[in-house]
Amino acid sequence: MPRKRRRTLVDLPGGTYAAGDSFGEGYQADGEGPVHTVDLPGFRLDATAVTNEEFARFVKATGYVTTAEREGFSAVFHLAFEGDPRDVLGRSPEAPWWLGVRAASWRAPEGPGSNVGRRGNHPVVHVSHDDALAYCEWAGTRLPTEAEWEYAARGGRAGSRFPWGDDLEQDGTHRANVWQGVFPDTNTADDGFVTTAPVRTYEPNGFGLFQMIGNVWEWCADWFSPTYYAELADSPESIADPRGPAEGLTRVMRGGSYLCHDSYCHRYRLSARSSSPPDSTAGNLGFRCAADATDTTDQSAG
Repeated sequence: MPRKRRRTLVDLPGGTYAAGDSFGEGYQADGEGPVHTVDLPGFRLDATAVTNEEFARFVKATGYVTTAEREGFSAVFHLAFEGDPRDVLGRSPEAPWWLGVRAASWRAPEGPGSNVGRRGNHPVVHVSHDDALAYCEWAGTRLPTEAEWEYAARGGRAGSRFPWGDDLEQDGTHRANVWQGVFPDTNTADDGFVTTAPVRTYEPNGFGLFQMIGNVWEWCADWFSPTYYAELADSPESIADPRGPAEGLTRVMRGGSYLCHDSYCHRYRLSARSSSPPDSTAGNLGFRCAADATDTTDQSAG
């Protein structure tokens, strides 16, 4: 039986919004366009990404073993790794700043010798799509659809790049945990964080949701297709509650992470899309939960 949630899900009103890249600056391979109208019923979404503390309660209650723990390794960003070089099993050929580190997992985000003891309020990372689904089943929730995610992230703002407007920084103030410096070797950490930040570090958006962009990528329920938006846009009317392609090889990820930078990956924009195989794990990949508006699960914080 799923347990009752012990954290707040925010009630979001239904509504219609324009999904996709209205600035023409997305990556063509990601299929961020064309812009199309989506109509959604009301639903609920976590105010924050699921934290290490919350995930630990799930593991304690169920004995669940994550994908990374079963496989014995996960992807760690090279500047975050300070362990024994013998624990590095290899590098990604396409992105050599990612190391395959022995025993890296949600418990040990940087590999052997690291832990989350002082990071209980940081987002859990090194979780696969499969792990996220297992947590949601236990919690009596689900993953958000991609359409729900973008609607929620916009926080009621129409057509902007970010939840607060079109400029990444306002008056020199950092509004999200993304890369500063020269990627991938110099992170000045002007926002105060080299890797993850606590989930309530920055001001929430107009719906009361924290860090919908930056910090960690968030899994969505949908299979990914770069042509999906083009297929939706063929409809002359608004699209009601789209659920993604019927099948695929990778699952949608949204929001960007602490590694995003305009020189390399400007996928911290609200319209940006990406994807990964459902068994993928990495030190910048987490999730948040959703629920239908009619779900009567106890939402009280505790």
